[in-house]
Amino acid sequence: MSTYARVPLIGLWFAFLALPLAGWKNSLWIGLGCAAVVFVVSAARASAQSGALAGPAQRIKTGFASAWGFIEEKSYDKRYLSLFLLLIIALPWTLDRYSTDVLVITGIYVMLALGLNVVVGFAGLLDLGYVAFYAVGAYSYALLNSWYGLSFWPALGVGVASSALFGIILGIPVLRLRGDYLAIVTLGFGEIIRLVLNNWDNVTQGPNGILGIGRPYLGEMRLYKPMHFYYLVVVLCIVTIFIVNRLDKSRLGRAWAAMREDETVAECMGVNIVYTKLSAFAFGAAWAGFGGVVFSAKQTFISPESFTFFESVIILCMVVLGGMASIPGVMLGAFILTVLPEVLRELTLFRPMLLGGAMVLMMVLRPQGLLQAKGQRHHLERDKPESKTGAGR
Repeated sequence: MSTYARVPLIGLWFAFLALPLAGWKNSLWIGLGCAAVVFVVSAARASAQSGALAGPAQRIKTGFASAWGFIEEKSYDKRYLSLFLLLIIALPWTLDRYSTDVLVITGIYVMLALGLNVVVGFAGLLDLGYVAFYAVGAYSYALLNSWYGLSFWPALGVGVASSALFGIILGIPVLRLRGDYLAIVTLGFGEIIRLVLNNWDNVTQGPNGILGIGRPYLGEMRLYKPMHFYYLVVVLCIVTIFIVNRLDKSRLGRAWAAMREDETVAECMGVNIVYTKLSAFAFGAAWAGFGGVVFSAKQTFISPESFTFFESVIILCMVVLGGMASIPGVMLGAFILTVLPEVLRELTLFRPMLLGGAMVLMMVLRPQGLLQAKGQRHHLERDKPESKTGAGR
C-alpha cells in the first residue's frame, strides 16, 4: 500500500482514538487534521527525495545530524557547562513557587529515570514494577520518621539500602526469565507492593496514608520552601549522574552491555550473569529509593495512590523517549514528560492520547530515542548494509 493510500486510514485511526474523549464531531476534525499533516509531510518528503528540493533537504538533514552528533558525543566546552550550571543555580530566583515546585518534581523523576535506565538501558532487563522500589524508599523514611523520629539524612541511607535489598529479592526469582516473562513478573511484584501498602493498616495506615512526615534539616535550617528542595534535588541529581556515569564506564557497566546485547554469548565469555543481573536490579532500585525518600520529605504525606502502575509506565516512557542507555537522553525525556503535561494542563482529557501518540511517533520515526547512546549508535552503524558491503570488498 502506497503512502498516500494510508493517509485516510491514519486519519480514521486517530479519529477512533479520540472518539471516547472528544465526541464524534470533534474526533472527525482531529482525524482530518492528522490525515492532512501526514499528507503534507509525505508530499514534502517525496518532493525532497526526487525533485528540486533534494539538495536543500540533504543539507538540512546533514545539519540536524551534526547537531544531534554534537549533543550525543558530549563534545561540550567547559564554558558552556559552567554557563549551564550558573543557569541552573539562578533559575529558581526567576520563577514563582509553582514553577519551582514543578522543577523539584522534575528532578525527582530524573533520579527515578536514571535508576530505571540502569536496569532497562544498561542491562536490557524490562522492569514494569519499578515504582515498587520508589514506594519502599518513601515508606521507609515515613515510618522511621513517624515511629522513631529518624531525621532525613540517616533515613536517606536506610531508604536506599531497603530499596536495594528489595531489588535483590525481586532479582533472585527472575534470574532465568527474559523479555515478556520478566516484564510480567516485575509488574506483578509492583502490584503486590502496592496492595500490601494499601491493606496493611496497622503499619502503613492503608489508603489513608501517613501524615506529618518530617522535613529535612541542613544544620539548623529547616528545608521547607520549594527553593530549598530545588537546590537539594539539584545536588542529589548531580550525585546520581556522576555515579551512574561511572557505573556505565566501569567493568560492571561493560558486563551489563554485554548481557544486554546477548546474554548467552556474555555468559560464554565469562560474565557472571547472576551477579550482573542482581547488581542491575540492586543499583536501579537504590536510586528509586533515593527519589522516594526525597518525595516523602517534600510532600510530608504519602499514600499508595502515589505509587500506581501508571507511574512505572511514565518513568519507562521517559527512558524510551530520551534514549535507552543515554544519560543526557534520559534526563531530557524526564524533563519533557514532567514539564509538558503542566504546560498542557488545560488539555487534561487529551493528555493520555497525546502521550500515546507521541510514543507511537517516536517508535516509528526515531526508535533509538531523542539522544542515542554512543555504544548503541556504533552498533547500529556496524549493522548498516553499506558497512557490510564495504567490509566485503
